[in-house]
Amino acid sequence: MSRRILVADDEKGIRAALGQLLEYEGYEVRAVATAVDALSEFEKWRPDLSFLDVKMGGIDGLEALKRIRHLDPAAIVVMISGHGTIQTAVEATQLGAYDFLEKPLDTDRILVTLRNALHHVNLQEENSRLRETIETRYEIVGRSFTIRSMIEKIERVAPTPARVLITGENGTGKELVARALHRLSARANGAFIEVNCAAIPGELIESELFGHMKGSFTGAIADRAGRFEQANGGTLFLDEVGDMSLSAQAKVLRVLEDGVVTRIGGSKPTAVDVRVIAATNKNLELEIEEGRFREDLYYRLNVLPIGVPSLRERREDIPLLVSHFTTLLSAQEGMAPRAFTSDAIERLTAYDWPGNVRELRNTVERILILASGPRILAADVDRLIGRRGTDGGGGGAGGGGSTFGSLLESRTFEEFKEAAERAFLLAKLREHDWNVSETARLLDMPRSNLYKKIERYGLTREHA
Repeated sequence: MSRRILVADDEKGIRAALGQLLEYEGYEVRAVATAVDALSEFEKWRPDLSFLDVKMGGIDGLEALKRIRHLDPAAIVVMISGHGTIQTAVEATQLGAYDFLEKPLDTDRILVTLRNALHHVNLQEENSRLRETIETRYEIVGRSFTIRSMIEKIERVAPTPARVLITGENGTGKELVARALHRLSARANGAFIEVNCAAIPGELIESELFGHMKGSFTGAIADRAGRFEQANGGTLFLDEVGDMSLSAQAKVLRVLEDGVVTRIGGSKPTAVDVRVIAATNKNLELEIEEGRFREDLYYRLNVLPIGVPSLRERREDIPLLVSHFTTLLSAQEGMAPRAFTSDAIERLTAYDWPGNVRELRNTVERILILASGPRILAADVDRLIGRRGTDGGGGGAGGGGSTFGSLLESRTFEEFKEAAERAFLLAKLREHDWNVSETARLLDMPRSNLYKKIERYGLTREHA
């Protein structure tokens, strides 16, 4: 579809020449002689770009520019004038004009301005599409009482500056809650910085959070801002905060109390304005009793608690979630959307979902890829749901027999060993919520070896 250009100028010759040039370049053009007509046409037609003459009978171009920007703050308007002055150009710019062109109009200048302005329009549209995609990906889906209650609490809590502690099992969607809190807050235009405290080795977590100076430790080859500094003016999400080391906890507490950070190896404190949202799947009160979490930090973080229900507590949301994931995954993978039959939905609803929403999403993806036919049947669910532990689809519970059966399908002994090792490592990483250090310790394996195997087998953490 060609771009729409509105031209408003009281000189017939200018309207004709500009219209002819733009139509020759492939644009759809409408030309009017007054600012009043320009405003009417803009409201009805919504052009991608407008050329407005400054001096016209009745309402002048600057007043029209002001009204157009009121109708659409993102409108792209180029002002043109035969009596251009610096003062007029400054006023037009202050009112939101994209550019200011003087008569007689230069064809090359017009085309360059047009190309740059429409590139700006393209970027705006692309940003809007990306924002919609991101919001769809991180949408909280559900109509159950527990989810509606949680969403109402998010809407009350989000506009406040208070810290929030999100609790819930693995895979319930704690990150979605954190992103919703950020999106509905006064900091929505600031950065949302996430730190997975369980996935970062203990010796690196402080550098990750607070930054470091060049030469402060082996491997510190340049100054680096930490996540607190990166989140300045926005939100810092400390995921799995219960896995943070005690020394890092002490430093986080100081930042929350003083509002300043000092990089490792540095001496100059930096003020930061950050809203901290934390999440954990652990019982922090029990962790405090056992000496693994600081009580003072707990009370600093737990100003407003939000509990995320497990999928077992909101089974009535499963049909909605299946539909949502089907639409989302079909668009991502370029597959034709397919519907689940009511019997198939019943099968999925009856399952216990130990891995919660994350497990359901991975199961839906697996079924969409492996099931044949225009609709997903109960037989497809029965055939495929037991295989979810074989290659990274979802799991946690059940499926042992199917996993063993699929391993026996290996053509060679080497293939069998690799498949078995991959399934075993994936299960253990999930069991410990992808805490690589903890998993390696319990497997009695050097952490570097585990990282190499994760890379070798292409293992990735799933997101709800």
